[in-house]
Amino acid sequence: MTTDGIIIVDKESGPSSFRVVERIKGLIKAKKAGHAGTLDPFATGVLVVLLNQGTKLSPFLMSQDKVYKSALRLGIETDTNDLTGRIIKKKDIGMITKEAIKHKTLQFLGTIKQVPPQYSAIHHNGKRAYELARNGLEVDLQPKDVRIDYINILSVDLPYVWIEVGCSSGTYIRSLAADLGRSLGTGAHLTFLRRIKSGPFLIDNAFTVTQISQHLSNNTVDQVIIPLKGALKGMMEVEIPDKLARKIRNGYRPHKGELSWENISSFNSGGYLKVVMGEELVAILKESDNGYEISRVFTKASELKLMNP
Repeated sequence: MTTDGIIIVDKESGPSSFRVVERIKGLIKAKKAGHAGTLDPFATGVLVVLLNQGTKLSPFLMSQDKVYKSALRLGIETDTNDLTGRIIKKKDIGMITKEAIKHKTLQFLGTIKQVPPQYSAIHHNGKRAYELARNGLEVDLQPKDVRIDYINILSVDLPYVWIEVGCSSGTYIRSLAADLGRSLGTGAHLTFLRRIKSGPFLIDNAFTVTQISQHLSNNTVDQVIIPLKGALKGMMEVEIPDKLARKIRNGYRPHKGELSWENISSFNSGGYLKVVMGEELVAILKESDNGYEISRVFTKASELKLMNP
């Protein structure tokens, strides 16, 4: 059994993403583990856990788009922008209609400037913003560009509003909820957050920690680990022979003519390309003027066993 790859975890509410990763790492007995995008402790849903050589996929999976379902509570603002925080403001919401809420969401579509929450994992002067906030220090976090593809109003049962959001990586739904509440003149905070999609990975194909543990007990863990080759579903792929694979693994940068793929001309300039040999992911290449630069290279499972007897 190879433990190089990724697992799509359905995170439960309560533990931090780091704790979930450590739990999976222990269950699988992986040497290295990480994740491709954190979830707040109270949030649930898709957490892409990276195992062993799968950790090399982090920059490619982190940047993928996300989809969330969430619930906003209008009329109450908190210092964390969610239900875990301290109430800092209350306001009567009156009779807001679904149409009025939908109209206000339009201003948040497209590429917008968003200020991260004070209680977030962003680094500021070498420390996490939430660490500073917990010590009573207000951090001047700078707005950053994020992209909101759509905001669907799922239901309105005042004071609660349920929405689905499709967005770029790095978008804070807590900040979006607070900004939407201010736009409505009522204030708001998140009471529920569930990531239902991360890149191509859907919540329907995710496994809880309990389910992963059961698969381990049944010796069927291969059913939950997505191998390296299958982890980058949207990336263009080309098959290479064993001789070239060995050269690339030793640092050789191939020329364009060496990759015999009939559709290579459709490869987007400046994009990435995964090269495979059979079921093995050999490397991820980035196109350059003279051919390809090696972005990531992956060791054969048999070679790893020799390196780690």
